[in-house]
Amino acid sequence: MPAPRRAAVLTLGCARNEVDSEEIAGRLEGSGWELVGLDDDESPADVILVNTCGFVEQAKKDSIDTLLSASDVAKEHGAKVVAVGCLAERYGKELADSLPEADAVLGFDSYPDLAERLGDVLDGHAPAPHVPVDRRTLLPISPVARPAAAAEVAVPGHGWVTGLARTRLKDGPVANVKLASGCDRKCAFCAIPSFRGSFISRPPDDVVAEAAWLGTQGVRELVLVSENSTSYGKDLPGGGRALARLLPRLANVPGIDVVRVSYLQPAEMRPDLIEAIATTPGVAPYFDLSFQHASPTVLRRMRRFGSRPDFLDLCARIRALNPDAGIRSNVIVGFPGETEEDVAELEAFLTEARLDAVGVFGYSDEDGTEAAGYDGKIDPEVVAERVERITALVDELINQRAEEREGSEVTVLVESVGEGEATGRAAHQAPEVDGEVILLDGDLEITELAVGDLVRGVVTGSAGADLVVEPLEFVPRSDLAGSVRGSG
Repeated sequence: MPAPRRAAVLTLGCARNEVDSEEIAGRLEGSGWELVGLDDDESPADVILVNTCGFVEQAKKDSIDTLLSASDVAKEHGAKVVAVGCLAERYGKELADSLPEADAVLGFDSYPDLAERLGDVLDGHAPAPHVPVDRRTLLPISPVARPAAAAEVAVPGHGWVTGLARTRLKDGPVANVKLASGCDRKCAFCAIPSFRGSFISRPPDDVVAEAAWLGTQGVRELVLVSENSTSYGKDLPGGGRALARLLPRLANVPGIDVVRVSYLQPAEMRPDLIEAIATTPGVAPYFDLSFQHASPTVLRRMRRFGSRPDFLDLCARIRALNPDAGIRSNVIVGFPGETEEDVAELEAFLTEARLDAVGVFGYSDEDGTEAAGYDGKIDPEVVAERVERITALVDELINQRAEEREGSEVTVLVESVGEGEATGRAAHQAPEVDGEVILLDGDLEITELAVGDLVRGVVTGSAGADLVVEPLEFVPRSDLAGSVRGSG
């Protein structure tokens, strides 16, 4: 029997891309391919597959740099380099023409028969580069017609229920699960809908089935991802309240102890969804709210909704249900037409909101977006100054918010244990973006802990968004729901 062909999968960008990569890996393994690491010299890859990100300029640069680095590695073993993902979908032939180091550039439509396409590349018959298309035109305008139409269009992250295996590419007690793909919003600064397509929800039973499988793989925390999780279910029978109904089902999946929702749109936060996230046992009281700004004038130019009073009211309603709930957001400064008064409005909101974490980004034009054609562009030096100014404020406010948690009890998911040290996350901290918990010897010693443990502890200090916690006791799975509900 010939040896199986081998592939290494590299992933850039967001959590949604990570799910796509694991679906790709599942497709390849299901077709007889072997997955290997990029640095596996004993069994080197025949194909290095780079799942690219095409969101903003820096992400594009990182993707291209990774493709070039992969090409250098490939030359050592005679391997091929193939670009997939958002950058490949968005630019296709243009990327192929400008980057001859990539042996093929494949779009989302190649995913269903990716193993065959990679085989063609290895056999010297590389397919023609992907030709980009505005993916919003590929599905019906009517949301209720989209689930059926999606069967005819390649939609990354929607193949699991059909029997497609998902292969985890990294160990650990946390895994992302896709709620939906695409986006129907028309934010002036964002190009994602053009290359990710219209919003398509996954059926609830599919999401629960994937969660159940992950529960058998050692996963204890699910992170629900999409371009806009608050829209989940609007294209399914029963309308837009589907997420509030889905969360208790996921929280009761065997093996899953924490369910976390990400990518929430403030303008779409229904009272029932707020209550479900803030109070459902087993669901982390965590609100990843994409405010983007607080000035109504800037928000309208962004094609978004809200204001400082609206957003402060939302934060107040969340904390009325769960005072320890975590709230994080992202903001854009330097948007075309932004004035000093607008910046002051943003500063006032951030000061009053007491958020746990905030990402600060400077505006830059993005290909194909409405804002790229706006007048009132701000000088890049002024944008940079505003980023520095808001970042300094945010750092101070996040420090204060973390200090407020000192003396409280939190439940921590242990994610790493080394010699004399261990780290993890509390319920108000999402993976990689909201700081971490540093665990010190308490009633439980560090030597007693293992990755995947859940421990209850007391916050004894903080450093930025990071907390210092002394663990008190292990949290049995049967007790977790109540502890997460009432902890930070």
